[in-house]
Amino acid sequence: MQIMAVLKTFIYLIASSLFLPVLLILSCLFVWMLVYSGTFFRLWLERSRLKKQDQNLPEQMMSGRYQNSLPASVTRIVQALESLKGSYDPIPVVNLLRDAEHRMWKSLDPLKIMIRIGPGLGLIGTLIPMGTGLASLGQGDLGQLSQDLVVAFTTTVVGMALGLLAYFYFTIQRRWVEQDIKNMELAAELLTGDTHGHEISET
Repeated sequence: MQIMAVLKTFIYLIASSLFLPVLLILSCLFVWMLVYSGTFFRLWLERSRLKKQDQNLPEQMMSGRYQNSLPASVTRIVQALESLKGSYDPIPVVNLLRDAEHRMWKSLDPLKIMIRIGPGLGLIGTLIPMGTGLASLGQGDLGQLSQDLVVAFTTTVVGMALGLLAYFYFTIQRRWVEQDIKNMELAAELLTGDTHGHEISET
């Protein structure tokens, strides 16, 4: 029985010690999400100002008039591909495309992490004060119980809000990345030759 009491006390101390770090991390993540929201809307404005991509995009790439139809990140890759135009070695082209694709997908990792840890931290921040609140209820301290419940539910709201916002931004940006990769592969086929394009597709 003494071992059981020691274990219960030890687990309670661990859970209680996690509450302050959880609140701190949630606060930092909320500030980060506000900053990221500004970055997201900047990217959205940049893309909304681009000319609508249609069947003339291949012609624009060949003539060098693609700057107003592609975002800056893709424009830099297309310019790098133009410098390789006429080369019969597909390795630099493949390496350039794979590096760019890796960077694009890697840029979405913070959002993927936020989708999971936001609600998870919110749940932890809910359960810890619920335990102390139930203890206060057993002692008849309703004032402490109400305070613990308020903190518990607000951490849930913050955590879920972070997860929902991260999922929304991730969904939109994933579509942007897929479109950018498609345009980069199109530029590689047009600017470096059909042979390179087939080899890139098969790699």
